[in-house]
Amino acid sequence: MTTWITICDTCKREGWESGDMAQTDGEKLAGLIEAAAAGVPNLNTRRVSCLMGCKHGCNVAIQGQGKLNYTVGDFEPDAEAAEGIVGYATLHAQSETGQVPYRTWPQAIKGHFVTRHPPIPDEA
Repeated sequence: MTTWITICDTCKREGWESGDMAQTDGEKLAGLIEAAAAGVPNLNTRRVSCLMGCKHGCNVAIQGQGKLNYTVGDFEPDAEAAEGIVGYATLHAQSETGQVPYRTWPQAIKGHFVTRHPPIPDEA
């Protein structure tokens, strides 16, 4: 089953304005995640403008139909974070429920979980 990595491309970490400001931190992380996820089976990426987790920028949602969904954040926009996010999302895609055993989490994702959402019910 497909897992979506939804990346906030408007995130700006503290101190962003002292850099070159050519891209937001979210745009930098999005490009790195997209590159790391290219060709990975059962993973799709998309960018959105604002996940409303500004205190935790850079923010990413890991989502799958009928599965637990997660928001992770407070990442540096670097390759290590991108690879950890893609690694976790790959495990999420392989899980029937979306729950991934802690012992299998990539180190780069540990300590970055912000929220967990239950699957949306099929019908009321």
